[in-house]
Amino acid sequence: MPQAFRTILSHAESYLGCWCLLGFRLRMTPIRTFPSNSIFQRPFSSASRDRVNTSHITMAVAVDASRFEGVPMAPPDPILGVSEAFKADTSDLKLNLGVGAYRTEELQPAVLNVVKKAEKLMLEKGENKEYLPIEGFAAFNKATADLLLGADNPVIKQGRVATLQSLSGTGSLRLAAAFIQRYFPDAKVLISSPTWGNHKNIFNDARVPWSEYRYYDPKTVGLDFEGMIADIQAAPEGSFVLLHGCAHNPTGIDPTPEQWEKLADVIEEKKHMPFFDVAYQGFASGSLDEDASSVRLFVKRGLEVFVAQSYSKNLGLYAERIGAINVICSAPEVADRVKSQLKRLARPMYSNPPIHGAKIVANVVGDPTMFGEWKEEMEQMAGRIKNVRQKLYDSLTAKDQSGKDWSFILSQIGMFSFTGLNRPQSDNMTDKWHIYMTKDGRISLAGLNLAKCEYLADAIIDSFHNVN
Repeated sequence: MPQAFRTILSHAESYLGCWCLLGFRLRMTPIRTFPSNSIFQRPFSSASRDRVNTSHITMAVAVDASRFEGVPMAPPDPILGVSEAFKADTSDLKLNLGVGAYRTEELQPAVLNVVKKAEKLMLEKGENKEYLPIEGFAAFNKATADLLLGADNPVIKQGRVATLQSLSGTGSLRLAAAFIQRYFPDAKVLISSPTWGNHKNIFNDARVPWSEYRYYDPKTVGLDFEGMIADIQAAPEGSFVLLHGCAHNPTGIDPTPEQWEKLADVIEEKKHMPFFDVAYQGFASGSLDEDASSVRLFVKRGLEVFVAQSYSKNLGLYAERIGAINVICSAPEVADRVKSQLKRLARPMYSNPPIHGAKIVANVVGDPTMFGEWKEEMEQMAGRIKNVRQKLYDSLTAKDQSGKDWSFILSQIGMFSFTGLNRPQSDNMTDKWHIYMTKDGRISLAGLNLAKCEYLADAIIDSFHNVN
């Protein structure tokens, strides 16, 4: 390399070194590419080298910033971020009550025995890993529709249900959102306030407008049914009303059977489309049929209905991403058209769904012995959560001398409890007591055991009474 070039490179490095440290990439054109009259091709005399003023050197150097400079850092997920913070905490007292995942009494992740049995049978059969059709595994689709609506339901026998296996609850909701955006571009989705944190993300991502209807009453820590009805009545005709089939997330507050009837009246009167998110069938009450009663009520009344399903909770298949989108239609030919368009949307989105979880569900539901074992295990899981809920209530009532009524905890259902704590109080739960929860005051009782209930009660009482 000519001495002149080395000199200039040395000066260039001093000018541009700080840029490189800031993440810029220095790209230099090789010397052989310069034209013959380039300064880099003409040797300097010693005198000219002495007169070199580095402040006036113009370098043939390109400095490229990343093409991703305009991409900001995303905020942490409000739910999954709780687990990351929990893992970083070294306290022996820490509790993770943020993520809705079932834990044993020893606070360990659980794989259901019936799932292990189904997987063992699948392994023994030596089944292949071929692609599924776009609509998914046929045996799963039949099993999931039967489980949701009842195998003897007329809408199934008449072929009026379009079912597609999808990527658990989130994927099913997202597929339905894409369908709404394409075929009901002027429609709005009504979402409960509050709701599961990902609902709004899903519809935002699909560019589907949404608004909220009143649901939670902070004064009573119960259902604001009058506000709910008023908001649904006031919504534009033909809106999609997103409803939690059972075990409302995050509040754990469900309408009564009489209130479900009234909701159906209003939705039918306004020509709205009911859209159920069923994430906890069998996991809330312990009964598959009882937890599907709200959906079956609307279907029985002859309404067309969207239903997203998930098997993350009731079968513990969190990582298998197994669920379905069901559309109950007015006629078989309508169901065929709807299904064809759902498949058309799924193809460029994820092409086809995974097979492993679908076969587990199909095998468990399709085998009478395993189906019975599953129902027993579901009852045990639901029962453990009910016991924890009762113990927490008893602990709060015994320890809190203020006379506050904590009975709302017992009126809630499912794996979550809405404590009524605000954000500063929830922060105190984490900062002082090492109890990790979402900032809206929701706790997952599935992550709690009987031994920790009194400690949790102490934390709630302290946070509620001593933090504004």
